[in-house]
Amino acid sequence: MRARLYRFFIELSNGPLTSRALKRFSCSRLSRPFIKSYARFYRINHEEMLEDIAQYPNLHAFFTRKLKAAVRPVDRRPDIVTSPVDGVLEEVGLIHPTKEIIVKNKTYSVSEMLGSKEKAEKYSGGIFMIIYLSPSHYHRIHSPVNGKVAAVYSRGSRSYPVNRFGLKYGKSALSKNYRVITEMMTDGGSVAMIKVGAMFINSVIVTNHNKMWQKGEEVAYFSFGSTVILLFEKNRFKLNDKIKPKFEVKMGTPIGQFHSDKNH
Repeated sequence: MRARLYRFFIELSNGPLTSRALKRFSCSRLSRPFIKSYARFYRINHEEMLEDIAQYPNLHAFFTRKLKAAVRPVDRRPDIVTSPVDGVLEEVGLIHPTKEIIVKNKTYSVSEMLGSKEKAEKYSGGIFMIIYLSPSHYHRIHSPVNGKVAAVYSRGSRSYPVNRFGLKYGKSALSKNYRVITEMMTDGGSVAMIKVGAMFINSVIVTNHNKMWQKGEEVAYFSFGSTVILLFEKNRFKLNDKIKPKFEVKMGTPIGQFHSDKNH
């Protein structure tokens, strides 16, 4: 019963009118008085912010704030994969031969997530990682690897919650939400980075349209809550032993390492 009520609520509250109204308010000067209380409630570190808190014209500008360059050092070793965002590692595991993953005891189709059975096939037997960004996190997205951008495209039209309750009670949020997918060709094979929009706000804004991405450079940002999914090919990636679910990661820190060859 609780699951049905939860789904009913988010279906009602996640229409386009609600999304537009929330975004319009957050982008207006009317939201400016809420910035300091927002920062206080979510315990946001003022010392890391590029601008003084008084300089932000509205809540959206504050939410999508940039950080000082030195506060997120990036591991530059070529075989190291770094976290693309600040967030919490919600889940990590194997992509089943059926091209499905299991998150919070729910099964998600990688084919549906990527919008193609052919695209999903290359990740069969590989590793997936899910990183959740709460409202307290820095919401700019950076490249986790050095690589050539092979494809950028979007899927989905609405966005439902991707927090723990959303994953538990929602209806396939990770594979149905509005999402922007980037596939990169790297020394460790193909890597997919799926940027999933969350409740109310669908915006995933791509800021880097270069064909080559360098590890650590900004590539996009989220408007409000969000999730990043990383997919790696079979036998091409080894997770950092220190990284476990519920681990808090920072952009630029190592989350794993590429194997030198497919036969490793």
